[in-house]
Amino acid sequence: LQWLRNPGPQHEKRTLFGDMVCFLFITPLATISGWLCLRGAVDHLHFSSRLEAVGLIALTVALFTIYLFWTLVSFRYHCRLYNEWRQTNQQVILLIPKSANVPSNQQSLLGLQSLKRNSKETIV
Repeated sequence: LQWLRNPGPQHEKRTLFGDMVCFLFITPLATISGWLCLRGAVDHLHFSSRLEAVGLIALTVALFTIYLFWTLVSFRYHCRLYNEWRQTNQQVILLIPKSANVPSNQQSLLGLQSLKRNSKETIV
């Protein structure tokens, strides 16, 4: 979520949003198209020529191959962008636990330092 709130990579966000919209539209269309092609192939095997049935099966295989290829390439691209973003946007705060051995005036100084941290930083 921090990546989506970051104002920097606008192009990557638009690409991710576009791919998500395409995925939501293409998935049901590919499923329905594949099912219709296979139903047509079964009907052609029973009532008509086998050549048309083989063509419909080949069309179904091509459709799902293209769909899976697009899905994997898109997913891999967005994972790579996210990993690159994680490598370049690391924000870490080191928290020192309060110990019984530390005098009370040093504990209060440590407490003030932890209050000054930036809201964008991640606590580890």
